[in-house]
Amino acid sequence: MTKKFRLVHYINQFYAGIGGEDKADVKPFAKDGVVGPGMAFKNALGDDSEIVGTVVCGDTYFNENLESAQKEVLAMIKQYEPDLVIAGPAFNAGRYGMACGAVATEVMAQLHIPAVTGMYEENPGLDMYRKDAYIVATRNSAIGMRKAVPVMAKLALKLLHGEEVSPDADHYFVRHRKNFTAEKRGSARAVDMLVKKLKGEDFKTEYPMPAFDNVEPAPALKDLSKAKIALVTSGGIVPKGNPDHIESSSASKYGSYDISDVKTLTEETYETAHGGYDPAYANENPNRVLPLDVIRDAQAAGEIGSLHDHFYATVGNGTSVANAKKYASEIAEKLRADGVDAVILTST
Repeated sequence: MTKKFRLVHYINQFYAGIGGEDKADVKPFAKDGVVGPGMAFKNALGDDSEIVGTVVCGDTYFNENLESAQKEVLAMIKQYEPDLVIAGPAFNAGRYGMACGAVATEVMAQLHIPAVTGMYEENPGLDMYRKDAYIVATRNSAIGMRKAVPVMAKLALKLLHGEEVSPDADHYFVRHRKNFTAEKRGSARAVDMLVKKLKGEDFKTEYPMPAFDNVEPAPALKDLSKAKIALVTSGGIVPKGNPDHIESSSASKYGSYDISDVKTLTEETYETAHGGYDPAYANENPNRVLPLDVIRDAQAAGEIGSLHDHFYATVGNGTSVANAKKYASEIAEKLRADGVDAVILTST
């Protein structure tokens, strides 16, 4: 009987069935065999591979104890003597993506075996670890699990069998560029592409350029003492109890909150809903993220004309660029309608 390839699967507390944000501080532990989405990978990998162990770690614990958590997780993975590691997929979950990217990178660097993970194109873990790990492109939520698993499994099998892989054929983000000798020199290839472009034919650039948003800065305020200022934050500051239930990650909404009679934000009345940073200092004094106290002082001193009677808040952690642009457009339209001259936008 042919020996099966040994795989280890890394997942977070949610996919291990332990809980959500309330259990994100779970310390790393290992369990033999398949857990959660590992079953889908088991089916997709076929008969010549098996998931011999699953390593679980809470997203908060991993990211707040990065150095020690990496060592703990790596040691647990190593004990199974795997041939390959699968992490996630993380989709657009920011902290999960950072953990999956870190685990995959350390596995490849320290254990010298391949590691495959999956992320949405806007996951911060992609920018951090794309040069090291094999990161398959996924949808932005777990609704894309059925499509992600077969692609990740196919790539994993090719790596296990020592087959040649490529970003185009195997749907992973470009890790690094390789030098090669082409049959035609660059000028000839460039002319070929230009001719195809002029004819309206399909062609593929050899060096795709990133797309950047260029925003013209607004003109400076002529007289701040007569200006109406508004506060907006992606740091998740909300009234105590989070009445709009803004998600701690991948926010699907934003909130508008009346501060017309509020002089300062207190621990008893406001908190942060953000799940991407330690909330202790923000909850202790919410003005650290949304500086209402300082703005009220400036207003009293006549340094600004007035403060808008509502502030807007959402959570930037893992929130897609598309949603962020949507929220920004809606908030900006409301602020302009209310005669606001300038915005102080705070993050974490």
